[in-house]
Amino acid sequence: MELKSLEDWVVEKNFKAVHNVVDVASFGGPTREYQVRVDPNMLVSYGLSLAQVEQQLTNNNANAGGSFIEAGLQQINIREVGLVRNTHDIENTVLMTKSGTPLRVKDIAVVAQGPKIRLGQFARAIRHDSGTLVDNDDVVSGIVLLRKGADADGVLKDIHDKVNELNTTILPAGVKVVPFIDRSDLVGLTTHTVLHNLRDGILLVVIILLLFLGNARGAIIVALTIPFSLLFAATCLKLKGIPANLLSLGALDFGMVVDGAVVMVENIVRHLSHQRDGDTRTPKEKIFEAAHEVQRPVFYAIGIIITAYLPIFTLQAVEGRLFKPMAWTVAFALLGALIFSMLIAPVLASFFYPKGTREWHNPVMNWLIVVYRRALRMAIRLRFLTVAGGVAGLGVALYLWLGGVIGSEFLPHLDEGALWVRGTLAPSTGQTEGTRVANQVRVLLCSFPEVRQCTSQVGRPDDGTDTTGFFNTEYFVDLKPKEEWRPAFHQNKEEVIAAMNAEVNKIPGAIWNFSQPIADNMEEAVSGVKGQLATKVYGNDLKNLEEKADQIVGIMRRTRGIEDLGVFRVLGQPNDNFEVDRQQAARYQINVADVQDAIQTAAGGNPLTQVLQDEARYDLVLRYLPEYRNTKQAIEQIRLLSPTGERVSLAQLCKVEERDEASEIYREGNQRYIAIKYSVRGRDLGGAVKEAIDQVTAKVQLPRGYHIDWEGEYKSELHAEARLLLIVPLTILLIFMILYTMFHSFKWAVLILVNVMLARIGGLLALLITHTNFSVSSGVGFLALFGVSVQTGVIMLEYINQLRVRGHSIEDSAVEGAVLRLRPIMMTMLVATLGLLPAAMSHGIGSDSQRPFAIVIVGGLISDLVMSIFLLPTLYVWMAGEHDVLPAVEGEADV
Repeated sequence: MELKSLEDWVVEKNFKAVHNVVDVASFGGPTREYQVRVDPNMLVSYGLSLAQVEQQLTNNNANAGGSFIEAGLQQINIREVGLVRNTHDIENTVLMTKSGTPLRVKDIAVVAQGPKIRLGQFARAIRHDSGTLVDNDDVVSGIVLLRKGADADGVLKDIHDKVNELNTTILPAGVKVVPFIDRSDLVGLTTHTVLHNLRDGILLVVIILLLFLGNARGAIIVALTIPFSLLFAATCLKLKGIPANLLSLGALDFGMVVDGAVVMVENIVRHLSHQRDGDTRTPKEKIFEAAHEVQRPVFYAIGIIITAYLPIFTLQAVEGRLFKPMAWTVAFALLGALIFSMLIAPVLASFFYPKGTREWHNPVMNWLIVVYRRALRMAIRLRFLTVAGGVAGLGVALYLWLGGVIGSEFLPHLDEGALWVRGTLAPSTGQTEGTRVANQVRVLLCSFPEVRQCTSQVGRPDDGTDTTGFFNTEYFVDLKPKEEWRPAFHQNKEEVIAAMNAEVNKIPGAIWNFSQPIADNMEEAVSGVKGQLATKVYGNDLKNLEEKADQIVGIMRRTRGIEDLGVFRVLGQPNDNFEVDRQQAARYQINVADVQDAIQTAAGGNPLTQVLQDEARYDLVLRYLPEYRNTKQAIEQIRLLSPTGERVSLAQLCKVEERDEASEIYREGNQRYIAIKYSVRGRDLGGAVKEAIDQVTAKVQLPRGYHIDWEGEYKSELHAEARLLLIVPLTILLIFMILYTMFHSFKWAVLILVNVMLARIGGLLALLITHTNFSVSSGVGFLALFGVSVQTGVIMLEYINQLRVRGHSIEDSAVEGAVLRLRPIMMTMLVATLGLLPAAMSHGIGSDSQRPFAIVIVGGLISDLVMSIFLLPTLYVWMAGEHDVLPAVEGEADV
């Protein structure tokens, strides 16, 4: 009890003083209270009732004020101090006086400090590197809750400082606060993974710039876009009050960020290096003309990429909270990149190239240009085959998209480096059995060499932050780094879970669920039950609901991929019901409230008042001695004092019967329901749940007024898809309007959009090859891919049109425009691809949420490069005519 008192009145108070800590939820340990355990026989002997004892205990624990008096120059307050301080004060409280002799509490009761009725228990087992297991089966824990929107890193640092202060200067010797699960561990691991990917991506981008430009000064100008864009985005996020998270940073493709600067600088270098007889332009004039030549396509291209992110801002619930900050981060970074490309890059070029420069011709690039020019002319001559190839590619994309070849899920799960295991026992499970199972499973899980430590919690906290009972057992399993796992598990968490699941399933009567600490909270918030996914059967009759739930479980058990099946049962709770016989009660002039008070106080214990010790407060509880309340028969003999002075037992006043009833009743939408929880492992979530829905719909007949809802991540996935299916077409229409505004031509806008649609082929194939499910994360990747693909088409089409204005034929314009834009297009594609390649290939902790996003963009850009340089010019020649709307001339031709 001493540890729990320190937790409640010292540790918790100090943690709450930390800025942005909103609460501390304690779990485990016996809570101290002052107990007055009454002997009912002594009450009879002295003619007392429980109500009289209750009143005297309450009346004899109070302070009062008597105003003040003045003595000289001072005001002196008058106070009556009557608070009880200890058990001695309580024992000597006078209940009545008989024949001049006071009757005190100690004459009829035992007064002692004791633990409250336990609602839960917390324990911890640690496995040392030597293999030694240290198990503590009853410890005190506290969960520190962060204020929503607060900076986690800063608060964690303050908490660690407070822990150090508690351990060194506040807590008594031999008592220490020891963190066992710390959000900063996961933040540190994910930060390391993301920064590692960013570093590799930036290096690859710079290398590509050097190789293609062959110009260190130009590469430096382009590379400076990255820090400028980051600072610009960070400033905008700060002003808007949006914290930059790891997903935002991980999804920031620096290749995409520098694309505009790549086009600008490449064009400037090309103009500066071209020297002609009679050309009197200064380097600054050439830089101005080169910048003016590409400023329009760069402006529109980056604007369209930002527009492509608009659907992300419409996402709601969990997916909205995850991806909206990412969309803001990317939008602000691209806006910064646009400002740098349009305004700063040309100015820097004028300083870096005061006397002009000579363009370095990469021999590999020169060879590619020669080969590409021949291949493109052949593709244009064989335009039917070229277009047929594009149509075939579109057919493949539609098949992959609509044919169910690629699995689906709501969101990829972040690997937290730990497990959260939940065991559900029968609803009537008591403290002894629940604790026994928790102790057994905790030691069992910690016996795995892959485990560092394991904690168990059974029941619920004393403060009521959870409403479960001793039938609910939960375990935090802290895993070692995968490199230290046994080879048999192949560093695969699913295999570890399968091995643990096989062991815990040997315990009879328990239903198990495997998740992760943060994921478990999110899943419960989304599904409404303690499980990843839930099927809820709604209706009125609880027995019918449980029967239908059992039938559904039997069907779902045969569905591949569905694991951790279990019904949240509500029936089967044994109760001893004391139903008041109103006629008997009227005979003795006793009302129902008197009976309720007797049962609540004598059997359950009733907190009457509190004992104050400095800043600590402990309940003062009145109840019968254990031997008079621990059995049904003893409770039946609890006696009430009637107004006539008779002693009447509960057996005389109540009809007592044993009945199995509901332990709790779940309601949602003003309807009762029974929940079935389950998880999906070894298969895509969408496919497994869809198959289960089809099977249940075909085989389960529900009574009139009953219905089934499929909740959790599956329902969230459907909502997100429905929203995107509405918003994405509107976004495409908006992009089409932007393209039409740029080209003033319906034809060219459609041509670019057709080219963009074919970029999906690579993204879908990448998902298929890497066995990655389609999720909201990969959907966001397709939106980003859409914008980058439009950029490629805009840059090429704009220059082709400019060549036509300068007098070139349609085919020559298409070929030479594509050839002249091959280098900037390849540069933009490669830097955008390689910028995310490390994230697409990463498997470290923290990479799971950004990997599908990166895979889609990398695969899509590879296919888009092929489509852009062959299909777009071919379609252009096919669609172009003599009366096309063309732009005004932008500078001189350099063909």
